[in-house]
Amino acid sequence: MIRHFKKTYILIPALLALGSCQKFLDVNVTPNNPTSVTPAVLLSTVEGAAAFANANELNRFASVAVQHLYGANGTPAGTDIYVTTGAEFNNQWQGELYNGALINAQLMIGLGDANNGTAKAYSGIGKIMKGYAFAMATDLWGDIPYSQALQGEAFPQPRLDKQEDIYKGNQAQGIQSLFDLVREGLRDLDGLTVNATTGRVTTGVGPTTDDIIYGGNIIRWRQAGNTLLLKLANTISRKEPELARTVINEVLTRNVFIKTNADDFNFAFGSAVNSQDPRFFYTRTSLFRDDLAMSTRYLTLLQSLNDPRLPVFFTRPAANYVTFDNGFRGTLPNSTTWSRWNDYIFGSQGQGSVRMLTNFQRAFILAESALILGTPGDPQALYAEGIRASMTLAGIPTAQIDTYITANALRGTTQERLAQIMTQKYIAFTGNGLEIWNDVRRTNLPRLERSQNAAGIDGSPQVRLQYVTTELTRNPNFPNPGPLTNSRLWWDVD
Repeated sequence: MIRHFKKTYILIPALLALGSCQKFLDVNVTPNNPTSVTPAVLLSTVEGAAAFANANELNRFASVAVQHLYGANGTPAGTDIYVTTGAEFNNQWQGELYNGALINAQLMIGLGDANNGTAKAYSGIGKIMKGYAFAMATDLWGDIPYSQALQGEAFPQPRLDKQEDIYKGNQAQGIQSLFDLVREGLRDLDGLTVNATTGRVTTGVGPTTDDIIYGGNIIRWRQAGNTLLLKLANTISRKEPELARTVINEVLTRNVFIKTNADDFNFAFGSAVNSQDPRFFYTRTSLFRDDLAMSTRYLTLLQSLNDPRLPVFFTRPAANYVTFDNGFRGTLPNSTTWSRWNDYIFGSQGQGSVRMLTNFQRAFILAESALILGTPGDPQALYAEGIRASMTLAGIPTAQIDTYITANALRGTTQERLAQIMTQKYIAFTGNGLEIWNDVRRTNLPRLERSQNAAGIDGSPQVRLQYVTTELTRNPNFPNPGPLTNSRLWWDVD
């Protein structure tokens, strides 16, 4: 069963006003920017749509796919046994990504570049957000409308660009790489004069309170953009190690990236009804709150490590944690006893934060890169830095953190040490299933056993999403039928 519940939150009026253009399908906008809209109105919309896409249904799917969660009912129950169809994510493709974050980022870039570039802060941020959202889409679906998307009547039925070209660029076909898109945004921001204390622009027009993520601090946006480059390089590092190494060294040389938890690229929702984090709404107050529970496999992992984050990440309403093995189809006990996501994931009242780019993520990326690609840095020190950053966010006392790091120091072969790094990253990103799913697919670490009662395509775990049915019926450039869920993406070589 596919369940759609009303997704209303603080930014939905702007999304509805600026994100609907059915004449140009779900991946296009009119090139005529609305004259009554300012970049300041668009910025919070772009940020909110990207965060919503990251935390909503796609996140629930991925959190079950990586066996953090167990799918008890509804669509998650299908995900748990590898049954996923192209009809499940129309809203996410259409409303949250293309008609949400992407369409509004494109409009914001245009407005930021207008008027002699007096609002370059907005176009720079827009390009970084556009890169983030397009990376999310291609990492889920593979080949997608990219270079011809968001251009209105010029391309009413845009082609699908190959994922390789989206990441690497293709000059002959006019495709800018994601790396160059983000670099272009960083150049816009690097050209601004900012206050050394607040990070806000001192000349021209720049964001302030309309920037929910950083409050207009351009210094932190520069850090986030460079950290996004690290993430993109890490994603393709198995397929294109030389390119990944080049990009990572470029960022390390620049030495401007997220270095503390205070720099994290987080989005905070509101705590009032209809403005809350979708993870809170779905699991705490919606009619579908009994669709998800903690996976026994995840519980077993954290208990085997004596991980102090366990009670921070998940609830224990009964005497013991009540969890279920992935794919289990027997009788379930009373749902009031189930272990579920705790307040750390989405705030006590649903305020979030949605953690999209983080200090612990940066540390684990550099630990992996130092170990596998030979980039600068000590893998053990970076690995410990990632654990410490995660545990500090979770409120774990310093003494416990020190004991845990000592007990779990990197040891063994290169592959065994890599498995430790990826396992700790897998734990730290609890609540963000999309980032975990990317890592599990590209490294096959930590190794996940198949679910009970596995169905789907030959009982194989999903390694991609099928194209959404709305695009298959509207755009002849989409292959119909498209790739199935057991067909690997270009960068997925493990």
